[in-house]
Amino acid sequence: MIEENKSKFLKLFNNLIKRDGAKQLLDWLETTDFFTAPASTKFHSACNGGLCDHSLKVYDRFLNLVKNEYGEEWEKTISAESVAIIALLHDICKVNTYKVDYKNVKIDGNWVQQPYYSVDDSLPYGHGEKSVYIINGFLRLTREEAMAINWHMGGFDVRVRGGSYSLADAYYRYPICVLFHIADLEATYLDESK
Repeated sequence: MIEENKSKFLKLFNNLIKRDGAKQLLDWLETTDFFTAPASTKFHSACNGGLCDHSLKVYDRFLNLVKNEYGEEWEKTISAESVAIIALLHDICKVNTYKVDYKNVKIDGNWVQQPYYSVDDSLPYGHGEKSVYIINGFLRLTREEAMAINWHMGGFDVRVRGGSYSLADAYYRYPICVLFHIADLEATYLDESK
């Protein structure tokens, strides 16, 4: 499954993302744990390869939502390259972040060390904003792409808990952000499991 997902990801990336810096970004990505990392510690796709798998599922959901919303001429609203950049790279902030650790668990009256994923974030920059920061180090995002990636967590984003209206403003100004948040939710809660 990991190799199959990696192959699918690379094919989509190479066929759709042609922007200056794309090759350097992909070269860097291949030096990370992106293709083998989990998507979370214990929530959705918390398994080897979960991050790449999640990104592919989000891509499929996002493309479907865009096509349903804008019809046959959807590419007049958003390019296929933008759809791929947003979906395939939205969680790039998670690379090299999850580490295998061990905890003691009692099984059948005996203490056993069991592996689990812990967070070791060497660049604690946030979530969506960290993905934007990393991507922009390689290729230039459009404003719409940056907004969609930055705000993909929607109401789960810790910045929103303080009462900021930035999320709502972004969603009103950039409707693609709304569709992308929905795609991420659908993939997470409908296509994946804990």
